[in-house]
Amino acid sequence: MNRFLFSLFLYSAVCISFCAAQELTGQQLLEKAIQYHDPNGNWSTFNGTLHVTMETPKNADRISTIQINLPEESFYVKATRNAQTTEYTIVKDSCNIAFNGNDTLSEDVKKENNLSCERAQLYKNYYTYLYGLPMKLKDNGTIVHPKIEKKTFKGKQYLVLKVTYTESVGKDTWYFYFNPKTYAMEVYQFFKDESKNDGEYIILTEETTINDIKMPKKRAWYYNKNGEYLGTDVLTN
Repeated sequence: MNRFLFSLFLYSAVCISFCAAQELTGQQLLEKAIQYHDPNGNWSTFNGTLHVTMETPKNADRISTIQINLPEESFYVKATRNAQTTEYTIVKDSCNIAFNGNDTLSEDVKKENNLSCERAQLYKNYYTYLYGLPMKLKDNGTIVHPKIEKKTFKGKQYLVLKVTYTESVGKDTWYFYFNPKTYAMEVYQFFKDESKNDGEYIILTEETTINDIKMPKKRAWYYNKNGEYLGTDVLTN
């Protein structure tokens, strides 16, 4: 009887968070995650500066200063690597490019250094999406799947939210892994073709708070297929 009671107690303790979470829908899980990361709803009016160092195995660090002003629809990034500095500025529909302090660039210089307004927009989308998660999952064109999965990843248990997008927004399939007790986002991964196990997974560690928003301090990237390490973005604010 004592052994039975102990087993029942152990099951109950493990089940408290997971069994309750099974009753959540995808949207409800997302709301709880947003409440954890952005409890005061500050992301929609975010106006701040991020300092990010990208560490990769075979390259020098890339040190970036990123300014995001959502109300003004402006974005600025200054990135330095190997004594070369690139600056992109977007204000609504306008775009400006500077290279090593010079913003009067020939087409040859732009081509040689892969500089374009399309690349500026890519950086804007990249940084505002990743540092705006999980709040960005409320954007138009985002399809939050209703069923939550329980998964064990790297020895830890998570509540997993599946997200896809309308055709005009994107074709990748994303999975977001949340702590079942706090609802903090701790891992996410994406696939271009899930049947091929392509794409990458990203492990989030530590946190820093900017404008009352809890953001991951470190984001380490790996290939899904073989677990190869790609690099780490470190938020140094």
